[in-house]
Amino acid sequence: MNLIKSTSTFSFYVLISRILGYFRDVLIAIYLGSGPIADAFFVAFRIPNTFRRLFSEGTFNAAFVPSYSSEVVQGKKRAQQFANNIFNLLLIGLLFLILVIEIFMPTFIFLIAPGFTENSEKLELTILLTRITFPFLLFVSLSSFFGAILNSHNKFAAASAAPIILNLFLIFVLLFSHYLNDKLVNYLSYAVTISGIIQFIFLVIFTRKYYLPKISLNFKINKKIKIFFKKLLPSIFSSGVTQINILVGTIIASFQASAVSYLYYADRIYQINLAIAGIAIGTVLLPNLSKYIKQNKFQKVEFIQNKSLELSLFLSLPAAAALLISSEEITSALFGYGSFDIFSVKNSANALFYFALGLPAFALIKVFSSFLFARHNTKIPFYFSFLSVVINISISLYFFDKIGFIIIPIATTISSWFNSLLLFMYLIFKKYFSFNTNFFSSFIKIIMTTFITTYIFYYLVNFFENYLIYESNYKLITIILLVIVTFILYILLSIVTKAFKISDIKLKY
Repeated sequence: MNLIKSTSTFSFYVLISRILGYFRDVLIAIYLGSGPIADAFFVAFRIPNTFRRLFSEGTFNAAFVPSYSSEVVQGKKRAQQFANNIFNLLLIGLLFLILVIEIFMPTFIFLIAPGFTENSEKLELTILLTRITFPFLLFVSLSSFFGAILNSHNKFAAASAAPIILNLFLIFVLLFSHYLNDKLVNYLSYAVTISGIIQFIFLVIFTRKYYLPKISLNFKINKKIKIFFKKLLPSIFSSGVTQINILVGTIIASFQASAVSYLYYADRIYQINLAIAGIAIGTVLLPNLSKYIKQNKFQKVEFIQNKSLELSLFLSLPAAAALLISSEEITSALFGYGSFDIFSVKNSANALFYFALGLPAFALIKVFSSFLFARHNTKIPFYFSFLSVVINISISLYFFDKIGFIIIPIATTISSWFNSLLLFMYLIFKKYFSFNTNFFSSFIKIIMTTFITTYIFYYLVNFFENYLIYESNYKLITIILLVIVTFILYILLSIVTKAFKISDIKLKY
């Protein structure tokens, strides 16, 4: 495996999905803005989409890939049987969960968005929309199962490309918003569920070479299946802790008008980089890392871990710096249109600023957790993640009445840095990770290059500030050009300082 090549393949499709997701969100911002209808839709969309992220963005892989890979080594028949048992158990469990939630949806929404009870119309709309979108959970979870099988065989393209379908469906509906009027959110919600069905079919087709599902109630819950599900629940919580923190934030933010929308738009911006700097790297390195650990090839393990950490910092640090110095300009350029007014821009930008402070931590959690998942250890990441969520909730609840929704990204960032530090200390203590001779040299070069590039970006943003104000018709193209120019400079400087080596592109891991 080539870490950079595989990460690039994964990241390419994820980036396409994120770009389309951005276009989708621009259209949503134009037509829905940040009012009560937008809040209702974002809650209805957030719930299944959170589950999508929990399952598909490395979490299901964390539990499934090491176990399935062990079965593959022992023969295709055993791997097929193991996968089929997991598939049928997931199918039954998810169908039961969806049925229960659909029946008790009013109670469920009260738990997820308790602040909506103050507005009966918004509450009723949220219940209706969530009932429409919730079946998406079934299809996206099963899609993650098929994606994990592909990832186990080092096939990353199809699984990373599948989420593009969701964005294409939503964009299609939004382009006809003029004809849909007040029914727009209803059609958007139906599009979510339909896209889940198509995504599921798409991945079944690509996975048929390795596995074809066989629906049966005659499955065996053996020791290996029990071990898998024991690993799955903690891995969902630990690997998806950032999303859980965001969901917790949504619950608390529901008590403040439009706050859910502000957090949603801020989340969408920093997620673009997180998908590459954390999720992609964590997903790609897991199969081979698991294999080398099992084979006791510890030099390989050390090399892969150091390179993945280095790559994660290489991508996340400059992105965080850019978001910190230009959060308002970026938010305005991306979403400042139509119903999304200057007030909405400033509030979302404030949230983005504090999320940006935590961006490297969000990425490190994904990478450090993968180091433990490869060793079949999901308990420790779970304990640390649970503690970080408790800290997040405590800080948010204590300060919410004092400073409002802005405490949510602050609390998320604090708790995430705490989580990443605990993971790092545990890895060092257990001697699961150690720095090689090249890491610190590379890290200093990354810091230096990031500092220089950030200064250049800051200068360019100020020089072109008249083109980046809310009223400017050229703000989007200006920010895109500035980001592209700065990114190219960052790569060139990295090559000069040797923070990035061209030879790494062809390096086998």
